[in-house]
This record gives sequence, structure tokens and C-alpha cells, in this order.
Amino acid sequence: MLLTFNQTLFLILTVAAVVIAVFFVLFLIQLRRTAREAEKSFQELQISLDKLKKIEDKLEQRLDETGQIFESAKKTVSGLSELSLFLTTRVVRPASKYWPIFFPLVRLGWKIIKKRKEKKNG
Repeated sequence: MLLTFNQTLFLILTVAAVVIAVFFVLFLIQLRRTAREAEKSFQELQISLDKLKKIEDKLEQRLDETGQIFESAKKTVSGLSELSLFLTTRVVRPASKYWPIFFPLVRLGWKIIKKRKEKKNG
């Protein structure tokens, strides 16, 4: 039994259509699996983004607290600078004329205290 040209062409086209249909079905199945995996990945990404948002909120809160600490540190440093200015202008400068007398007396007193300790211990 010989096949005609039309029958052979129809047979080849039928086989090609079946092969294309099989590949198309396999492609759609793989596409569906990929879509499911992508959906799972997006859900995990959403969870991760929520966690990152919580971390960001905590970080902003800590930064606000740090800003308050810096403000209080600025106030403290300002107060210390005012105190040092007061001490230098009101206490140290007027008392500096007595230093040539005061330091030798302190040195002498320290030597006497050291000698007493050496006599007790030794």
C-alpha cells in the first residue's frame, strides 16, 4: 500500500502537531510549577520585608534616642565649658599669685607624710 503525497504530508503534519502539542503541554506544566514557586518566593519576600520594616522602626527609635543623648551631651559640654571659664576667671587667676608659696608648702607636707609612713612601716 503506497501513500500519496497528500497522505504523507498529512501524516508528517499530524506527527508534528502532536509533538508540538506535547511540548506545549509540558511547557504549560513547567510554567505552572514556576508560577507556584514564584508565589511562594513572593510570600517569603513579603515576610522578610515585614521583618525588615520592624527592624527599620526599631532602628529609627534608637536613632531618636541617640539624638536625645547627643543633645544632653551637648548641654553637658556647654555646662562644663561655662564651669571651666568660671574657674579660670574667678578662682585660678586670682589664686595664682599665691602659688609660689602654696606649692613648696604642699611638697614639704608630702615629704613629711612619706617619712612618717616609712617610720611606721619600717
